[in-house]
Amino acid sequence: MKDGQTFGQWLNWDFEANGILKVIDKNEHCIYSEDYSGYWLKREYDSQGERIYFEDSDGHIEDRRTPEVIEHNGKKYQLIP
Repeated sequence: MKDGQTFGQWLNWDFEANGILKVIDKNEHCIYSEDYSGYWLKREYDSQGERIYFEDSDGHIEDRRTPEVIEHNGKKYQLIP
């Protein structure tokens, strides 16, 4: 994919023929959708099916993911997005 290119543009998705582009995970959650105007949504879900991340092409982000913790030289560090 090129910078600034949406998933639909990369796939050459025909919105007129196929409608809205949706990506569904194995638990039937819609994790990506895009419409003909290029507006898109991304979502992530935890193992209980709760939405923990949301982002859209307008720049709106809701992040409830557990921060990642790494260990280096015996010390633990919490990664901050």
